[in-house]
Formats: sequence, C-alpha cells, structure tokens
Amino acid sequence: MNAQSGLPESYGKVFRFVRRRVGSFEDAQDLTQEVFAAAAARLDGCEPESSSLAWLYTVAKRRIIDEGRRSGRGHSVALELVAEPQANEARYGDDVAETLNAGLLSMPEGQRKVVVGRLLRGQSFGDLARELETSEEACRMRFMRGLQHLRQEFTRKGLEP
Repeated sequence: MNAQSGLPESYGKVFRFVRRRVGSFEDAQDLTQEVFAAAAARLDGCEPESSSLAWLYTVAKRRIIDEGRRSGRGHSVALELVAEPQANEARYGDDVAETLNAGLLSMPEGQRKVVVGRLLRGQSFGDLARELETSEEACRMRFMRGLQHLRQEFTRKGLEP
C-alpha cells in the first residue's frame, strides 16, 4: 500500500471521528482536510506505517483540541453527534444523541461539568479542578463515575458501538 492509496480509504473513518467531536459539518470537513494535509506532508516520499489510521486519529484529536482552544472555551458545545447521516445510520445516530443527552442531564452537575469539559471541550483535569474549585483527583473520580453512568445508560438502551 502506498501513501496515496492508504489515506483515502481512511478518510471516511477520520471524518466520522472528527464529526462526532465538533459542532458543525463544515468544521469537521475543514479539520479532516487539515489532518490529511498534515499526513500528506509527513508521508511525502515514504511508506506509511501499519498504524497509519491510529496516527491519523491522533493528529485529528490534536487538531480538534487546537480548534477548541482557538475558538475559546466559553462557547457551548453542540451535543448533535450526526448532522448528515447515511440512511442506515440515521436512527442509530439519533438514539446515541438522545441517550448521551439524557445521560448527561441525569448525572449530578459536578459530574456533568467534568465529563463535558473533558470529553467535549478537551479540558485538562487541572483546568477543571481550578474551574470547579476542587482537586484534580476529585475531577478524575467524577469523570470515571460519569463515564460509568453513561455506559449504564447506553447499555440500558441497548446501544453498542
């Protein structure tokens, strides 16, 4: 597999990864293009590694975090996870969004702030601790309990990846 043939087959996977984490379809397109531009620059003239998809996900995650920092943390983050789904993905995406929203709303406020801050805004536990005036360990515990709560909600609704 050469660099040109390996990357396009990963585009859809990376785009979906980015789309689930940013507020708009257009932002997801822009960030995905940045990821592949970085990949093209790095892979120019060399063979990709077998873990190129994992590397693309890492680049995408960093671009998402950078974009979140550029746009400011005071902005709200949309919980819409799928904007233009395929026909067979539409109901699944709606169910995931509903379950995530319900799970977030049903958890204690402190847990919700940590989960949203960490997962959707990319905040560090240190930043969250300062914002919530608590310790990093307390934030980590709230995060773990919040994730456990969300897992239970998804299991209860019969949703799996």
